[in-house]
Amino acid sequence: MELAEHFLPFRKNTVIALCAAALPDAERGPFTDFARLLAALVHHEFHERGEAALDAYQVVDPSEDERVLTPATAEQRAAARATVERELVALAEAADYTRISADEMRLAFTEHALVKVRLEVDESEFETALFFRRGVSQRTERVPWLFGLRRRDLEFTSYAKVLVYIAFAEPKGGVLLKLFQNVPKNDLEMLYPTVRVRMRPLDKLLIGVPAAVSGIVVVATKLIASLGPVVLLLAFWAGLRDDPVRLDQAALITLGAGLAAFGGYLVRQFSKFKNRKLQLMKTLSEHLYFRNLDNDQGVFQHLLGAAEESEVKEAVLAYYVLLTAAAPLTVAELDARVEAWFREQWAATFDFRIRDGLRRLRALELLTEDERGGLGVLPPAAARTRLDRRWDALFRRTTPAFPPAARQ
Repeated sequence: MELAEHFLPFRKNTVIALCAAALPDAERGPFTDFARLLAALVHHEFHERGEAALDAYQVVDPSEDERVLTPATAEQRAAARATVERELVALAEAADYTRISADEMRLAFTEHALVKVRLEVDESEFETALFFRRGVSQRTERVPWLFGLRRRDLEFTSYAKVLVYIAFAEPKGGVLLKLFQNVPKNDLEMLYPTVRVRMRPLDKLLIGVPAAVSGIVVVATKLIASLGPVVLLLAFWAGLRDDPVRLDQAALITLGAGLAAFGGYLVRQFSKFKNRKLQLMKTLSEHLYFRNLDNDQGVFQHLLGAAEESEVKEAVLAYYVLLTAAAPLTVAELDARVEAWFREQWAATFDFRIRDGLRRLRALELLTEDERGGLGVLPPAAARTRLDRRWDALFRRTTPAFPPAARQ
């Protein structure tokens, strides 16, 4: 059974609207303004963080259409790669992604959901391989059965998003960053960039058994009859037969026809093998094409947006529950109330990261705490005023003083 995720499957604006709708009319407007200011401050922070991460990624994996002033040294590339990996893990966790363990990846190589092919990966080609997933659900899909004669319902565990980061070993070097959607849990192995398609035992039987039967027929009916005179001639030359053997024109024609039939058989079997291999690779490519969501720098942009949304949702929910509580709450009580609210009202089960929301509220000086450790928050109007002052101070600090434009 899958453990509850940290991911809350509601958009930021939906969470703000749900909280505002449950407040009295007098507090609804100030609360909405507070939430929007909070989102703006978080967005500014993640914008600066994202610029630093993208600068590091540009050093690790330069874009072909963007020029650089000075080529990076090996030391600079190593430092940039460490920054990329550190920020990638931090952003994935902030965006409520869960790290996929090595045991889960190994299990995917032995079990299959929708992609009925056997895959192999040479892990020595990678220095680092990181996989993250978010959004666990149980899905059902109708798939072919009994060689396509019938169809049946297949139930499987699916991940809404899967993040893949691969750092290749030398001499190839470089990194790969991709984001996929709707990936079956037991088909995770297909996301490796250098995965190789191999024949399953069933595929080998489908090709091998008909090939063996038809091969026996060809040898028995075509080849043995035509090779008879040649075998007798070889026996005469080896001294195993006293009577000489003559190969006339008819015997040579028969021999040529037998060899042609056997050669045609070999070509047909090789073509069947290649066609089956191409069919398996086509199946793999189609699954990857329709599941690929983003690549390279676009993945960082996606993660930044998801981490920003998650941070705002956590802070808004913590503020709302503390605001509407009849008395100050402990951390455990606050966590339980948020989870119970969504579980009872909208049948959404998740593991709320209460400490991230509290950290944000504490940094913005919106929390109050009594002598027993009970937590509360400033009223919406006071919270809005405090955030408005922070935003004004931030704007004054970051806006450059441009000189007046020169007259033409």
